[in-house]
Amino acid sequence: MNTDNNDFYDDDLSRSLISNDFDDDTPRRRKKSKKPLVICLIILIIAAAAGATAWYLNARHKPVEATEKFLTGMQNMDFTTMENLLQSHDLSALDNADIRDSAYTDFFTTINKKMTYKITKNKFDIQNGTAKVTVHLKYIDGTNIYAATIQEYTRKVAVAAYAGREMTQDDIQEMLASLLAENASTADEKYSDIDITYPLIKIGNNWKIVSLDDTTVKVMCANFKNVKDEISSQLNDESTDSSSDASADSQTASDADSTQTGGSSIDITTDKFSVRFKQFAVSNDYGGNPCLMIYYDYTNSGDSQSSAFVDFTLQASQNGESLEGTYPEANDTAVDNYMTTIDPGKTVTVCQVFLLKDTTSDVTLQGKETLNVSGGQTTSQVLKLQ
Repeated sequence: MNTDNNDFYDDDLSRSLISNDFDDDTPRRRKKSKKPLVICLIILIIAAAAGATAWYLNARHKPVEATEKFLTGMQNMDFTTMENLLQSHDLSALDNADIRDSAYTDFFTTINKKMTYKITKNKFDIQNGTAKVTVHLKYIDGTNIYAATIQEYTRKVAVAAYAGREMTQDDIQEMLASLLAENASTADEKYSDIDITYPLIKIGNNWKIVSLDDTTVKVMCANFKNVKDEISSQLNDESTDSSSDASADSQTASDADSTQTGGSSIDITTDKFSVRFKQFAVSNDYGGNPCLMIYYDYTNSGDSQSSAFVDFTLQASQNGESLEGTYPEANDTAVDNYMTTIDPGKTVTVCQVFLLKDTTSDVTLQGKETLNVSGGQTTSQVLKLQ
């Protein structure tokens, strides 16, 4: 046994001696490098920075997302979505413009679905939880649609009145809604561009547009302030007292028909129609009262059917007081022609009749374009009854 043990120890001693013999000649092991640790640290820093950047960009995009949802709600007439994205939750301005009136739903749906938008700027304040998102909108400008609607509406109301048929408010609203929807689908599309900046605020985890602005309402109603108010405004303009703008000049002239005029003439020419004064006569109306009959030629120069009633507004005043319209005691085709619709290029003689205050005082006439958004031409003429 001892021999075995000695052999064991001798082997260990031999290995130890062999190891010592080679210590001087064998290179020492180098210390482990710290580079992997540094690289890992750099990677962690980069990852943290990337994560922070991604978080910031995501946070910055949140108000943009809210604005896009709001604009999509506009396009789809989704009032619930719009309301939920407003801090004020107030959409009452849309009601003032009749946008949420069920009678006009088809019209405004047709208009707004054609609106397009593009986010152009995002001023983001992460500390205060606010943002200002600027949007470029392209939307339908309904000026020509409303002009066509008012023209057709005026004609239909006049025909109904002339036929002795009374129209209720529901009848009028239904007619307007139908005409608007029809004209929106057939009229040439005219677009306008506008930039709107929406202020947003962060409430909890959600971003809200502070309030519904007037410009957004204008876009949604296609530059139309209010359906019923606009119609009333147009009709009131037609019945405005002409004495305030009438010309005070007077000259004397006569022709074979004993027509006497002073100053300029009510003659007018536009790209849609022309009017040429012919003569006047003093007669009696259906009640036996003295009346003034004004004759002129009306030519339809447009590209669709129209009438003098639709295109041309003639007002008369005497001694500063507006004269009311009336009907003559005898039938006259020219009187009927006032509301007769004629084809493009055609001409008819029209007669308009006014109830006189007296049969001696001068009468001032004023003519103007009926449906011109910018005002259009205005002409005047003084008639000397004696």
